[in-house]
Amino acid sequence: MTPYILYTNFTESFSMVHRTQPMAQLPDPSDAARQDRRPGDDHSPLRDVVANAIRQAILSGRYKPGERLVEERLAVELGVSRNPVREAIRSLASEGFVEVTPRRGAAVMALSREEAWEMIEVRAALEGLNARLAARHRPAHLLEQLKSVLQEGRSKAAAGTASPEEFVALNAQYHDLLAKAGTNRVLADIARTLRERTAPVFAPLGRRRAVQNWDEHAGILQAVIAGDHELAELLASRHVIQTGKAYLADEAGLAESGADTSATRSAD
Repeated sequence: MTPYILYTNFTESFSMVHRTQPMAQLPDPSDAARQDRRPGDDHSPLRDVVANAIRQAILSGRYKPGERLVEERLAVELGVSRNPVREAIRSLASEGFVEVTPRRGAAVMALSREEAWEMIEVRAALEGLNARLAARHRPAHLLEQLKSVLQEGRSKAAAGTASPEEFVALNAQYHDLLAKAGTNRVLADIARTLRERTAPVFAPLGRRRAVQNWDEHAGILQAVIAGDHELAELLASRHVIQTGKAYLADEAGLAESGADTSATRSAD
């Protein structure tokens, strides 16, 4: 099914209904004093704090798809006992970030090519719809914030000095602000959930495709500011599809490289 057909079907249904740095560092960049604190030092429920720390590590690509999550090691790194780590892993499994299997234990969820592409197609439809709505509403204060985030993202992409975590955070900030500009909370919630599910897919491309990503972000925002909802929709959807294709091309290249290596070893 093409992205356009998928988008058309989705919008028809939607209109009928009318959402290596320390892993333990929590996202609170405005307070430098907290940057050295570990989840075990936080006063929030430990399960939630630990789950957030692991989730951010997955979203940033620090933990790769298929990588094992060892409770004892995580507990030491996060400064907590194994119990909140175990509870956090269960919570992340229910969200689709972690897969728990007998004998092997917990590991970061790894998507097949088919599953990854299905998520990419749906996300493309959602991001396109949200950009269309943002171009219709154009709340001035959010557009100013988007300009600021865009400027920072393009600057860091051009310099090439930002960490993968920084690019992930800036990208999430851009898309969250664009979602708010769309003024549809149901769509924003659904898109955010899917964006997080696909983040491990896009994270490896973060730095290598940074300049192109932020150029595409600029084009989307320009169309939103101009009120061109059809162009904004097209560019936002295309942005997700192109990034997804780049990921799948990389995966195919790695698989082919692995097969060539195996064949060479067999010949030897």
